[in-house]
Parts: sequence; C-alpha cells; structure tokens
Amino acid sequence: MTAMSHRGYFARVEFDAADRIFVGHIAGINDVVGFHGESVTELEAAFREAVDDYVAACAKAGKAAEKPYSGRVMFRVDPGTHARAALAAQLRGLSLNQWAEEALARQAGADLAAISGG
Repeated sequence: MTAMSHRGYFARVEFDAADRIFVGHIAGINDVVGFHGESVTELEAAFREAVDDYVAACAKAGKAAEKPYSGRVMFRVDPGTHARAALAAQLRGLSLNQWAEEALARQAGADLAAISGG
C-alpha cells in the first residue's frame, strides 16, 4: 500500500504511467481532493498544499472539514471467523461489538503507523 499523511489526513497515491506522474487523492472524505507531482518531492508538496487548501476552503465556507464516518460498520465474515470472534469476546467479558472495536482499532493503528512511518 502506498499512502501519505499530513495534518491527520491520508492519501492514496498511484503512478500514472501514461502521463508519467504520481497522482493522489485525499482518503476518508466525500469531497474529491486530488493532487499530483512528477517527483516524490513535488508529490509531497502538492499533497500538503491540497490538505491545507481543503481545510482553509472549508473554514472560509463556514463548514467543518469533512469527517464522514458515523461509527456504524456492517460487514460480512466467514461463519467460522464470526464464531471465534464471539467466543473470544465472551471469554474476555466483552460484547462482540466491544471486542471488534478493540480489534479494529488495534489493527488500524498498526497499519497507519506502518504507512506513515511512525
């Protein structure tokens, strides 16, 4: 996975072979905010500028920068995984929801730390 972070925002980055540029979009928001650069240095600068411009534009418009996550997550898993997770939660005295929240937070933190180098 290739990603960047700045001011708490993350971006997914890809290489456009046809145009020979790096192209990125801010992840985790419904607004479409893109940026690009021909080198890593240009890409990093363009990303920081895109985030800063996005936050400033939101402030100027009198709206909070987007935070689209409601806290509700629904997904399907293999029945065996479901059973093991439910058992693990019960053995820890937690609801499956509490256990899953801990597991997701732990893994997301590890993945984001690995991506952002921290």
